Amino acid sequence: MKIGIIGAGILGLAVAREMARTGAEVTVLDKEAEVAAHQTGHNSGVVHAGIYYTPGSLKATLCRDGMAMLREYCSEHRLPYEEVGKLVIASTRAERDGLRRIADRARENGVPGIAELDALGLREIEPDAVGVGAVHSPHTAITDFRAVARRFAADVEETGGSVRLSHPVRALRETPGGVEVLAGTARFRFDRVISCAGLGTDRVAAMAKAGGDVRIVPFRGEYYRLTETAKGMVRGLIYPVPDPRYPFLGVHLTRRIDGEVLVGPNAVLALALEGYSWREISLRDLRQILTWPGTRRMAATHWRTGVKEVYGSLARRAFLSAARRYVPALTAKDIVRTEGGVRAQAVARDGRLLDDFAIDAHGPIVLVRNAPSPAATSSLAIARHIALTVRLPGTF
Repeated sequence: MKIGIIGAGILGLAVAREMARTGAEVTVLDKEAEVAAHQTGHNSGVVHAGIYYTPGSLKATLCRDGMAMLREYCSEHRLPYEEVGKLVIASTRAERDGLRRIADRARENGVPGIAELDALGLREIEPDAVGVGAVHSPHTAITDFRAVARRFAADVEETGGSVRLSHPVRALRETPGGVEVLAGTARFRFDRVISCAGLGTDRVAAMAKAGGDVRIVPFRGEYYRLTETAKGMVRGLIYPVPDPRYPFLGVHLTRRIDGEVLVGPNAVLALALEGYSWREISLRDLRQILTWPGTRRMAATHWRTGVKEVYGSLARRAFLSAARRYVPALTAKDIVRTEGGVRAQAVARDGRLLDDFAIDAHGPIVLVRNAPSPAATSSLAIARHIALTVRLPGTF
């Protein structure tokens, strides 16, 4: 079987690797000149343990499986992987009920080692942090997802597959024998095509004439980093109690595998699908984003939060204030603006932000419609899930 994979991020490469292992002839197509150029290469590197996700959802199941698979894979290939642990901290008494629900959900999802801590207990883990209580996930880890993606690409090529970079997909059409794809100036014929296109998902879906009731809305996540003198205040990962209305986790403090500590991200509507700053604007992308009924309905419901996020984007002190809720010793001189990323968030026609992974099939074309965090953590498990389903048509 000939399989075409659109997208050389960590998910596309994980799917390609899994399909190649089943004996398929695999070709990965990507418009960029390197792998992991977008979401994979612009995240904080957290390997999530699965504490937040609705029990029984794809996120809950595939995150837990994916974390175990990724830990083993990193060990086998000598890739960086460090269990630094995560504290989800309630900063006020009003957040205690939310914290308790997180602990209950984590246990229901089978997350190991979960502990509920009081104000003194959390300071044993993070001496510079404060709060009225916390949930501790000791096995939450960090890695280098770019390095993992490069290793996946090597696996694909070592098993006879091909990773074609600088090959933007310009057209595809279903044929009696499968799918024909024009990428760059080359034409390919595949039995199946699996799209893991991230921010380009809607364009691939349009080529496949698979409209559907969701569209990608890009949210830019901006970060600061702690300076050399301040980063010792954070040992691992410090997160707030998330707002259950949103699939975003809020501004948090994250130790990276390179020793840096990030503060962020926020969630600001980007002005282009690949809008990594306020200066990057695409009128074509904006037209598609703003004419989608789901975008307008989302904005009507959540405009106050949107205004707050925009203020946070423009005001450095808003980031500092968010960080100081948990590490009050931080000062303005301790944070420096650094590189951010763009999240491909699926929004339904009725304005709902999709929380779970979403995958569907249109004949021989499989579309990954929504794969935000923890997709990098879950990539090997998602790949296995897709590979099993590709061999059983009609089961999505």
